[in-house]
Amino acid sequence: MGVLWREMARRAQRANRDTALGEALAGVASGIAEDVDTFRLIMHRVGARPNPVKTGLAVVAERLGRLKLNGRLTSYSPLSRFVELEFLAMGIEGKKQMWTTLRDLAGLGERLPDIDFDHLIERAEQQRAALEPFRVRTGTDTFATRMGASRP
Repeated sequence: MGVLWREMARRAQRANRDTALGEALAGVASGIAEDVDTFRLIMHRVGARPNPVKTGLAVVAERLGRLKLNGRLTSYSPLSRFVELEFLAMGIEGKKQMWTTLRDLAGLGERLPDIDFDHLIERAEQQRAALEPFRVRTGTDTFATRMGASRP
């Protein structure tokens, strides 16, 4: 869980370093890395074995995602930023749902009382909130520019 999003957040942070977005992504990437570790701990505690093939495929998928057709072969484009932020937003929402499911439907909130699922859910909400203004602005800027429209 989360390896693909962790790698994408790290890459996006590097591509946007020294900007407000880069700072937000640094916090998100750090939180996602902690979430990956927490999920691995939960899996271990419930006796689920990680699948190294799936983890490896997630890393390969992130690397292949860099080859997208963004109109620029070697540089970062506004479309790259848009795709990354949308993908991260989807991943964070999915992670929030997963923590809720594990806590409530799988009963792990009771079985693993030392895992603070409420905190994990709150952290996902904070990550989403940190990226939201950048996601909105990037979407507007990317497609207003591509469509020849001026920004409102």
